[in-house]
Amino acid sequence: MEPPTSSRLNSRKRRKDGSGPNGATELDGVPPKMSRRSFGLKEPAPFSDEVEIDYSKPYIRVTYEEAMRGTPLDRPVRVYADGIFDLFHSGHARALMQAKNLFPNTYLIVGVCSDELTHNFKGFTVMNENERYDAVQHCRYVDEVVRNAPWTLTPEFLAEHRIDFVAHDDIPYSSAGSDDVYKHIKEAGMFAPTQRTEGISTSDIITRIVRDYDVYARRNLQRGYTAKELNVSFINEKKYHLQERVDKVKKRVKDVEEKSKEFVQKVEEKSIDLIQKWEEKSREFIGNFLEMFGPEGALVRSCPGRRGKGIWESLAADTGTVEPILQNKASGLLQCWMCCQSPDRPSQAWAGFKESPHCCSLDKAGSGCSTKGPRSPEAGL
Repeated sequence: MEPPTSSRLNSRKRRKDGSGPNGATELDGVPPKMSRRSFGLKEPAPFSDEVEIDYSKPYIRVTYEEAMRGTPLDRPVRVYADGIFDLFHSGHARALMQAKNLFPNTYLIVGVCSDELTHNFKGFTVMNENERYDAVQHCRYVDEVVRNAPWTLTPEFLAEHRIDFVAHDDIPYSSAGSDDVYKHIKEAGMFAPTQRTEGISTSDIITRIVRDYDVYARRNLQRGYTAKELNVSFINEKKYHLQERVDKVKKRVKDVEEKSKEFVQKVEEKSIDLIQKWEEKSREFIGNFLEMFGPEGALVRSCPGRRGKGIWESLAADTGTVEPILQNKASGLLQCWMCCQSPDRPSQAWAGFKESPHCCSLDKAGSGCSTKGPRSPEAGL
């Protein structure tokens, strides 16, 4: 009878949609933090022909219930998992991890098919058999590796390696003229299902390489591989070199564009800041000017001009126009007007200003004006 799938295996199911790196999903959870110490092995897993088996003891399989309860340390549950393991990736490692964790006390034996069997029944591989053997040997979950594993498991093979259960995904594996090569294993109650990792497989990796063939060919040409080693024709080799030069020029142009954009952006920011400062200073200058010379400014309030008229109207009435006064600088007016200490003599000040707008006639008359230079407007006010 086929053992039921445990809830632990169901929790390991992964979906392709919304999955993270290597098919991981939210169902995996966040593993608890562990202390910093080494859990790995220091040596690769041995090959089956290098391991001694005591054949004096009879081969008695353990049941699924016994395996789940836990077996003695000297009698671990011997679980077998086989495959091609070409371009060994995380999907392979996760499958072996599930097989290793099927029971509390598990001894994992992994069978790797040879190149001859694989090429006959499945197709050409990227890695040769020795490379695939070595890759599986260095997986941390593997206890023993069977080289040249059979394509179909026979009772003799199971008895030779004293296998209790066979671990594989539950999808029917049709090959060698059979709809499911594990059908007889399932009928014998020795099958332990695992879950595939969606989104990562050897076929997916090869598809990526084929899809981006030009990119990888150019990459290896840059790294010193010859066109002959890459099986690239002379014309394609020259085309790849030309594409590489064009890409370099494009990259340089793009870098220049980015730098020019950054420079223009900085200039715009600085110009905006400068304009804002100019506007603030201009507003401040205009405000100060209006406070002094405006219709309600300090100069008008302190000026004893004609009744009902401001300082500029008084100037226009006496001089005929304000324009000549503006051309002689407003500082001359302030200097002449503010140095008059007595406010009851405006006519004398106006007379002196009309005669010489640059200096005050009261100064010549000795009316108390300073001869050491103009006084500040604040002091006059």
